[in-house]
Amino acid sequence: MSEKLHEFRTDAITVTWSGRRCIHAAVCVAGLPRVFRPGERPWIHAGESGADAVAGVVARCPTGALHFERHDGGAPEPVPDRNTVLVSRNGPTYLRGNLEVRTTEGEVLLRETRLALCRCGASRQKPFCDNSHREAGFRDPGELRDAEAVQDPGGAPAAGVLVVTLHEDGPVELTGPFAIASSDGGTSLEGTSTWLCRCGQSQDKPFCDSSHERVGFKSG
Repeated sequence: MSEKLHEFRTDAITVTWSGRRCIHAAVCVAGLPRVFRPGERPWIHAGESGADAVAGVVARCPTGALHFERHDGGAPEPVPDRNTVLVSRNGPTYLRGNLEVRTTEGEVLLRETRLALCRCGASRQKPFCDNSHREAGFRDPGELRDAEAVQDPGGAPAAGVLVVTLHEDGPVELTGPFAIASSDGGTSLEGTSTWLCRCGQSQDKPFCDSSHERVGFKSG
C-alpha cells in the first residue's frame, strides 16, 4: 500500500505527512498553529516547538497521515493499549490501536495505529477517506442499532492486534479485540469480529448487509 511521504526534519524529530490520507481534520493546526501552517510551503515547521509538543500533537492525528520519528532519545510513537472504532456522523470510520491491514489472502498491506476508512463508497483513495462523503451527500448519524452484528460482545478486552481485512468489492472485516462506539459516544460494544459497510448503501450501517453486491460496489 504505497504512499508518498513528505518529510520535515530537525535534529530532534522528523515529521512525515501523507497527502493521500489527510482529510484536513485540523487537529494538528489547532494543537500547534505555529508548527502546522496550511497554505505555506513547507507547511510543517517542526523546529518551531519542542519535540515533545510536536510528537504529542502528531499522535492525535486521527487518520495516520502524520507520524514522527525521534532523534533525540525521546519516546517513540505509542501503540494504544486498546483498539477503538468510532463511527463518525456523516463521515468515515476512525480506528485507533494496534492495527494490521490485510488483503483477503492475508497479505499485510499496512501496520498502523490510526486510520480513517471510507464508508460512503465514493472515496478516490479507497480504503481511506478523502472527504468524498461531502460531495456525495452521504448521510448517516453513526448509530449502533444492531448489537448482534458484533460477535462475541463483551467477550474480550479491546487489547491485542486488530486485523483489518479489505474484501475486494466488499466490506471491511475486523478480527481481533475492539470496542466500537457510536458517533455521540452513547453506545459502545466490545467484540472480536464484525463486518463494516464501505459501499455506503447498507441499511444496517455501519455494518454490512451485503448491499455491495446489489449496487455493484468496486473497491478499486
